[in-house]
Amino acid sequence: MAKSPGQKLKLLYILQMLEENTDENYPMSTAEIIKRLEANGIHSERKSIYDDMEKLVEFGYDVIQVQSRLGGGYYLASREFELPELKLLVDAVQSSRFITSKKSRELIKKLEKKAGKHDAGKLQRQVYVAGRIKTENESIYYNIDTIHRAIQENKQISFNYLDWNLQKKLEPRKNGEKQVSPWALIWREENYYLAAYDMADGIIKHYRVDKMGQAVLLDKPREGVEQFAHVDLASYTNQTFGMFGGKEEIVTLQFPGYLIGVVLDRFGKEAEVRPIDGGSFRIRAKVAVSGQFFGWLAGIGKDAKIVAPDSVKNSYYEWLQEILGQE
Repeated sequence: MAKSPGQKLKLLYILQMLEENTDENYPMSTAEIIKRLEANGIHSERKSIYDDMEKLVEFGYDVIQVQSRLGGGYYLASREFELPELKLLVDAVQSSRFITSKKSRELIKKLEKKAGKHDAGKLQRQVYVAGRIKTENESIYYNIDTIHRAIQENKQISFNYLDWNLQKKLEPRKNGEKQVSPWALIWREENYYLAAYDMADGIIKHYRVDKMGQAVLLDKPREGVEQFAHVDLASYTNQTFGMFGGKEEIVTLQFPGYLIGVVLDRFGKEAEVRPIDGGSFRIRAKVAVSGQFFGWLAGIGKDAKIVAPDSVKNSYYEWLQEILGQE
């Protein structure tokens, strides 16, 4: 008997059925598989289904046959992603600030397909995060792709930098046209930042990716090789508070012992920590001295002290006095 036109697609249809409709609690009977194949114009017989399942197993798919008085059937026992892994990914998507609400829904729908229809409902989870704000800039996904391409192909990019206005809309910043050499993407405090060499100013700068207009790949080689050769990006993100720049200084700070976790979260486990009398400790670290750095110290309270240098200590005092003097 001549084979029906769809026979070459038969295994793909069977695999799709197993992925979308089966698990250990919901096997699919041979009769049901044949019926669904017929609906797609593929004639099949019971014996050929047995052979197809054997081929899938030989190729590496974990297809299990269940014997039962009710007929039994087949199911896919293991998948590319297990259900707990998919739940973790869904939680990350829902709670991520830089992913828009629209894109979050689209990504979760795609993840549901990986779970199969019987477990898809278990991925409809709601992650509550206090003060959660979702970005509204849809171009961020395409910008990230463009930035990765520029880094891989050693090219520059251009974009317009954006600012919020009083109507709560993003608009191009005055003189916000940028042409830079991208070197790294940094995930910091729930935001993506681009670390790049600004050729016009001759320095390293960072930009919020969700405040970038459409990034364009330029056919120009990157610059800033020497500048980034001396930058440890892991340390750079720790020393730059809130990703706001400032003059870099080696600062000695003192904290009580119970704050060691807070300090290591900020500066990393490789930071130079020295215990002192009374259960306190001191740490020497390179930081970008800025209002954000002072704000972090003030948020800890009186137990956080700047020991040296005096110039930074005095600047902190003046910063606090300026705030206290506001009417």
